[in-house]
Amino acid sequence: MSKNSEFLYDAVIIGGGAAGLSAAQTLARARRSVAVIDSGEPRNAPAEGVHAFITRDGMNPLELLRIARDEAEGYGAVMVPGRVTEASGSQGAFSLTLDDGTRVSGRRALVATGLRDDLPAIPGLQELWGKDVLHCPFCHGWEVRDQAIGIIGAGPVSVHQALMFRQWSGNITLFLNDLANPAAEELEQLAARGIRIVEGAIQKLRVQDGRLKGVALASGEVSIDALVVGPKVHARLEGLAGLGLAAAPHPSGMGDYLVADESGATPVPGIWAAGNITDLKAQVLPAAAGGTWAAVNLNNSLMAEELARDVAAYRESAGARV
Repeated sequence: MSKNSEFLYDAVIIGGGAAGLSAAQTLARARRSVAVIDSGEPRNAPAEGVHAFITRDGMNPLELLRIARDEAEGYGAVMVPGRVTEASGSQGAFSLTLDDGTRVSGRRALVATGLRDDLPAIPGLQELWGKDVLHCPFCHGWEVRDQAIGIIGAGPVSVHQALMFRQWSGNITLFLNDLANPAAEELEQLAARGIRIVEGAIQKLRVQDGRLKGVALASGEVSIDALVVGPKVHARLEGLAGLGLAAAPHPSGMGDYLVADESGATPVPGIWAAGNITDLKAQVLPAAAGGTWAAVNLNNSLMAEELARDVAAYRESAGARV
């Protein structure tokens, strides 16, 4: 693709993850011209495999995206590597400038850039994220079943995480980390399920040969095989402020997100959203499904516009013949 192309795509998709590529395939199969802007930084890249995705269980997430790109391109979608730095325009003519100066324009836009995870500032945590440091039991609980699993206290959600992971292991430790403060009823629930509670702030993780071995506190070290954290999440909207898009606090208190209705439409006319950026709980499979649904509704918007244009032209032509 040449820089500063004047071609106006039917749809520009920002984000080349499961949601974005599913939307791209759906729109390309509908014979729409589609460009996918992909920074090459999928949220689940650190994970060894994708789970809870029938027929693709355990597949490397980068391989899944490679296949999805090939499929979308097979229907005519165009992949544009890069990161959006500036954005402007309105419905019918959105313009996006990338970090290499390339400009991409579209009649409609779909944002599928996902979320950024903000992990606690504990030495060693970031390096093990997606490996021995996890957050979703349905994604990775099976892989750490029957192991010694620790939960990092971060607030009210930590007790829920401890009770959930108890389904996968009988050896669960909740580290209060000076942030979690279970109520009396929650303490009873934890005790009933045999979940150990450790007070005090976590100082660091003990890592050996790239694997988690324990959690160090002022009071000593606790041996742990896997660690669970509930990170704060933030909508990845860098470079898109010029479109009128802004993150909003999520009702769960887990961070912020991009508001969209059931069709995927955002408050900005002509812009849809799909995937984790608008649905914090979505795993890979529902994120892909969300991309398909948003694409269907984006296509319907284009179809309605084209129909109105052609009906007006028909009436004008018919009137001229009278």
